[in-house]
Amino acid sequence: MSLVDAARLVRENAYAPYSNFQVGAAIRSASGVVYTGVNVENAAYPEGTCAEAGAIAAMVAAGETKLVEVAVIAGSPLPVSPCGGCRQKLAEFGASDVPVTMATTGGTVEETTLGALLPGAFSNDYLGEG
Repeated sequence: MSLVDAARLVRENAYAPYSNFQVGAAIRSASGVVYTGVNVENAAYPEGTCAEAGAIAAMVAAGETKLVEVAVIAGSPLPVSPCGGCRQKLAEFGASDVPVTMATTGGTVEETTLGALLPGAFSNDYLGEG
């Protein structure tokens, strides 16, 4: 099963009663295991969780901290890209050359990389003593 297919399947479990905008994400870790996540909305809107964050949390909970591929899908007219916060979260666990596939449920696909989505990502390199 492709990463986009995994994201497509899990998207059906998204909890989006307010926006009706269901998003599914799948990430492949360095070990090859696929972790998935969905957006989970909350009546207190800013307290929701993005699909990418859910997939990352599942990966970390399983003891892994490196991702090598990302896929995100939504029922939108254009391929959905990770939000700014999720771009930073993905960059925490993946290199700038990690491929990112953004797709629609209608079959439109766009390919990019984490580095193209978030040039100049904040990293632990900035946290050194200076």
